[in-house]
Amino acid sequence: MLQIYAPYVEHTTVSAEYFAPSPATFAARMEAIGSRFPVLVYEKEGEVLGYAYLAPAFERRAFSWDCDLSVYVRRDARGGGIGSKLEGACARIAKELGYRRIYALVTGENGASVAFHKRAGYHIAAEFPEALFKQGRWMSLIWLGKEVNAPACAASFPRPLSALPAHIWEEL
Repeated sequence: MLQIYAPYVEHTTVSAEYFAPSPATFAARMEAIGSRFPVLVYEKEGEVLGYAYLAPAFERRAFSWDCDLSVYVRRDARGGGIGSKLEGACARIAKELGYRRIYALVTGENGASVAFHKRAGYHIAAEFPEALFKQGRWMSLIWLGKEVNAPACAASFPRPLSALPAHIWEEL
């Protein structure tokens, strides 16, 4: 997974990170996220071609119904529907667990990601001009959102990932 992520960090403005994390740091990051949220990996013939995960969108308890989506596809595998499959699986899991909205943060220069999210049902919730500085220039940050459950979902807090029924995993 890090082999997919590192080029985005080092050679593009897709990620706000300046330097790719070390393998140990990346593994710890994924382990921490995976303890509460899905970390999905797309493999074909034993090769990892993409991955996606949900994470907390905000820290405060009143935001418990919101989660944040990240999707990364190996550059030579883009355009084949892998990202859509990963996003769809994450959205299904979020819905089943009782989350209300999924958010995605996209740099303003990443028009392909904005278009991808819009095709998946996201809308632009906000745009923050010149919020990031990377590769010698300022960029806007676009905040996209997608509703996966109605407001009534707030009747109970989202369930933990361990509560996801086995048949959902099988259907993904």
